[in-house]
This record gives sequence, structure tokens and C-alpha cells, in this order.
Amino acid sequence: MILPDVLGPGLAAVFCGTAAGRASKEQRAYYAKPGNRFWPALHDAGITSHRLAPAEYRQLLGFGCGLTDVCKTSYGNDDQITMVAGDRHRLLRKIRRWSPRIVAFTSKTAAAAALDCRTGDIAYGLQDVSVGDTALFVLPSPSGQAGSYWNPEPWRELGVRVREWRR
Repeated sequence: MILPDVLGPGLAAVFCGTAAGRASKEQRAYYAKPGNRFWPALHDAGITSHRLAPAEYRQLLGFGCGLTDVCKTSYGNDDQITMVAGDRHRLLRKIRRWSPRIVAFTSKTAAAAALDCRTGDIAYGLQDVSVGDTALFVLPSPSGQAGSYWNPEPWRELGVRVREWRR
């Protein structure tokens, strides 16, 4: 396992990427590459009261949120990740076990891997499918390499939902 899951009961949201990037593996922290918008986007969306540093990722639990990846055994850019069917099934078991209110995929690639579909079939925002009682949401990738696709609005929409569920 490259990075440990940050999961627990009663979470409003669990953020799910494809797999850890190289910087995240080296620093042993989620979304650790300079230029990644994940931590600023959480704060901008009102999900966290202040901007967390990647090394503070475990503190996300205090905001009613968790972290995981579809693939826990490989790392690198999305096009370098070797997925196996077990990755998808392992993620679905975790979602069913912890039953967060929502799982927010941090890219269409992560959502496609989890949902076994093509990225072109996925729109940003709340999805029409769920896993048990857990809603699914797709966010634009916060990676600096996906900058041309960046749009903070789906992150803000998710922030509204997360704040409502934490009340």
C-alpha cells in the first residue's frame, strides 16, 4: 500500500483518486506535488476551515472527510498506473463497509476505473448511480497536469453538500 486510507464511520465525503502520484509516494502524503490544487480547492469550497498541507492529510477526518485511491499498490501519473480488477472491487467493498454520504472522485479517470466505464461517459458532478446508500460525485482533476480541465465550480457544489451533511 503506497498511502494508508483515511476512513472511518459517519463521514460526509471520501475523496478518491486514481492512485498516489510520485511526489505523494515520496512524501507519504496525499496530493503532495507542488501545483496540485486539491488542498486549496477543499478550503475554497468551504470543506476545510483552513488550507491543510499535504502532510496534514490525516486531519481531514476532523472535517468529516476521508481519503483513498482506486489503486493502492501502484503510483505515478494516471497513464502509468497498472490497474487490476481487484482494485475496483476492493474500493467498492470499502465504500460499502464505511458507507460515507458521498464518494468524490478527484478525476474522471478515477471514476471510470471505479465504475468500469469510459471517461467520455462521465460528466462532472453528482452521478446517476450510487454504491448502496453512498452517492457518487466526479470532480475535475486538481493535478497541475490537468490544468486545462480545471473548474472550481464542481468543487464548490460538493462543498455545499458536505457542509449540509456535517450539520
